[in-house]
Amino acid sequence: MSDIKKDLKRVIRESLNGVLEESYVTQAKKFDLKTESLSEKVKAARQKELEQFVESLNEVSAQLDTVDRDAANDKKSKFRGLKIDEAHCMNAAFLRALHLENISDLRSEITMDDISFLRLERDFGGFDAWQKDFIACGMSSRDGYAITGYSTFLKRYMNMVIDTESLNVPIGFLPVISLDVAEGAYYRDYLSDRKSYIVRMMREFNWDVIEKRFKRIESSIKALHK
Repeated sequence: MSDIKKDLKRVIRESLNGVLEESYVTQAKKFDLKTESLSEKVKAARQKELEQFVESLNEVSAQLDTVDRDAANDKKSKFRGLKIDEAHCMNAAFLRALHLENISDLRSEITMDDISFLRLERDFGGFDAWQKDFIACGMSSRDGYAITGYSTFLKRYMNMVIDTESLNVPIGFLPVISLDVAEGAYYRDYLSDRKSYIVRMMREFNWDVIEKRFKRIESSIKALHK
């Protein structure tokens, strides 16, 4: 394996560190959310769903060990169904865990010399412009996520819209911020006022966690683009 491929593999592995265990038999992290912007019932429900996604991912992984690959086809096959379920559960588990990890900071603060601030300002033409674009992504998502991440192809940070748990997931995209905007995340507390929910969550982003994600990516960008 080339050094570049090793570095890329390390970047992806490190970007997920602390969210799910490294082995493919995964374990959901427990999150103690201090925020008062969400009810205790919503917090518990989103945590439980994360655990269900992880449990389902483990079940799919186990079934893939023994599935008949010779019978695989593009019409209807057990292998095809499991691979689609695998992608869905994997995306759902990681996006939910990233979301829970980067919210609920009651002392949320970002400074102008943070890497996260500098990169968002550079690639969006201003931090306020990033915020406006991120809110627009959150309002546009169909029961899914708004995410900020680094495109290894375009070589810049971008905001993206993900529908449901796994539609429109961009290729070569390393997430640094994830916000769950599915109805289950906010409707009990905000009814149809999704924008108020988004703004409240953004005011409590955990920039310490987000900054670490930026730094992990920044430290490996040169290797990625050799």
